[in-house]
Amino acid sequence: MAFAAASRASDSKAASAVLTKAALRSATLLGLNNAAFARAVGVSESTVSRMNAGARVFEVGTKPAELAALIVRVYRSLDALVGNSERHRQIWMSTFNRAFNQAPRDAIESVDGLTRVVRYLDGARAPI
Repeated sequence: MAFAAASRASDSKAASAVLTKAALRSATLLGLNNAAFARAVGVSESTVSRMNAGARVFEVGTKPAELAALIVRVYRSLDALVGNSERHRQIWMSTFNRAFNQAPRDAIESVDGLTRVVRYLDGARAPI
């Protein structure tokens, strides 16, 4: 039993590390600075700095971790739509979009806006 508990703890730590790395990279590729990313996932800017330094990770199962996973989802969906074009990704993120009544970069800083962007991109990837 002790081995199983240790194994689960190890798996959780690994999942947290992977999520943190993926979310930080996604935020960078989406053009989000530390402050914007912190607002989007509901943590302080100093926490994001510690994550970048490897001193902190998202704890899987927490709200910030769930929001970080949505940031990764935004990146992956958008990247699929723009064909891995950094230029097009940056243009889409910074251009006003009537669906959000603001640029996606600004919309994702709130939970409601982040979920709307995810749904929008999901719809664009798989039209009915």
